[in-house]
Amino acid sequence: MSTYTAFGLSIHSDMQLPALLRSNNKKIDIQIIRGKVNKKGLDAPEQTRLFSQLAVNELWLHVPNIAWFYVSNGNKIIVEAENGSDEQSIILYILGTCMGAIMHQRNRLVIHGNAIRVGEGCVVFAGQSGNGKSTLAAAFHQRGYSILADDLAVIDEQGKVQPSYPQIKLWHDTAKKLEIEISRLKRIRLQIDKYAYPIKDGFCTIPLPIKAIYILNNHNQDEFLFEPIKGIAKFNPLKNNTYRINHLDGLGLKKQHFKRCSQLANQIQLTRITRPNDSFELNTLVELIEADLTKKELYV
Repeated sequence: MSTYTAFGLSIHSDMQLPALLRSNNKKIDIQIIRGKVNKKGLDAPEQTRLFSQLAVNELWLHVPNIAWFYVSNGNKIIVEAENGSDEQSIILYILGTCMGAIMHQRNRLVIHGNAIRVGEGCVVFAGQSGNGKSTLAAAFHQRGYSILADDLAVIDEQGKVQPSYPQIKLWHDTAKKLEIEISRLKRIRLQIDKYAYPIKDGFCTIPLPIKAIYILNNHNQDEFLFEPIKGIAKFNPLKNNTYRINHLDGLGLKKQHFKRCSQLANQIQLTRITRPNDSFELNTLVELIEADLTKKELYV
């Protein structure tokens, strides 16, 4: 059994999780164990989908050719691997969908985004898959900013983003754009051309108050648009950029989630960035965001 730390919690796992920081903490907040998972699903599911079932404090997930997963009570993940499955794919789902469910069960607000340290707080880049969250975070890291979270920005009751894993997941084309050599990197899953880029220096290990969120979009025009979102209009973008929001109904957490989104909306600045679809002018975008952060006085 190995012990790790992530999201301010102590994680005991009988699987090796090289992406996580090791810990000597004897306390057990989350257990990850190999075991038997009911192939038929939950006893009394509230929500049933093709490969998943949900109930209060329970998620059952089957990833064909990979594994069955059972996530419960915000403190346990049971994994039963399929024959011939690869460890990278299993870990990908543990640290993604399963850990997201754990955080929801612990009543955390989980934004689908990457967080970087800015001054004594942090800024989150959120958006749908493929909109450039990880690319942007990696570009800021190359400019000396510390990484706080990749893909899961977990916000605690004090409105702080908790440190996640010291790595960024990058597509091959993104790594090439950033001049990152991939020959020594491991694929996050054998079947796809995406890699785990370890953050050896510049990973922030303390929770930081969230100051702003940038929602990333793209369009078919040549210009960058920065649109501040004010007042009650902040609510839907926060809701829509929640990690695995489709799980919340089945988990019985919709009411709590709405409350957390409303609280966060009152605490942060929110801006929608729309960038050109055809050309990801990364350096230009980074400089525009730095200028916007300065204008908002978020470096203080």
